[in-house]
Amino acid sequence: MPERVSVVENILSANDRLADEIQHQLNESHVFAINLMASPGAGKTTLIERTIEHLSGLFRIGMINGDIATSLDADRAAAAGAQAVQINTGGECHLDAVMLQQGLRKLDLTQLDLLLVENVGNLVCPASFRLGTHKSVLIASTPEGDDKPYKYPGMYRGVDALVINKIDLLPYISFDMDRFRQGVEILNPGVITFPLSCRTQDGITPWIDWLVFNIQNYREK
Repeated sequence: MPERVSVVENILSANDRLADEIQHQLNESHVFAINLMASPGAGKTTLIERTIEHLSGLFRIGMINGDIATSLDADRAAAAGAQAVQINTGGECHLDAVMLQQGLRKLDLTQLDLLLVENVGNLVCPASFRLGTHKSVLIASTPEGDDKPYKYPGMYRGVDALVINKIDLLPYISFDMDRFRQGVEILNPGVITFPLSCRTQDGITPWIDWLVFNIQNYREK
């Protein structure tokens, strides 16, 4: 067992060193990057589409999508107006810094202000692997249930912001928002939260405003 622990620690340590290099590369190019994580079907790609639609006139946007197979999500981002790169992980349940570095080589960072990284749909593995992005955002959706913070504490504990998607479905499903928020607050006190619907775009403005503020604040440093 100690040998296995040592191997895991070495893997994560090597990943962290590369993540630091990636962030340095992004900073050299003045690109603000966000790691978007969620379970399958929570609405990551739709949120990316809506974000591109709202910000395309203000910022130049790139997107790297990590998925086990297909390029469907990257194709959607490209259609919305972003520079888009697909990374097929070959079965891996997360993106790591090596994969992201490979994706960055296919983008012209000098032509970007914002990079959206769509991680593999998973509520376990992505939390362990830093990518070098400046912010990490978790997208939860109401049909998943209000118990997810209690079942996947590692994912909720480390994020900078939380999007609660599909609030338009609240009248039709069993989802206790107070219970959900209580679980989140225990793990990540004070984390900024954006209840919204990508379908109706209700609540999307605070999310967009938060992004604009962070991008501008980053560029002024």
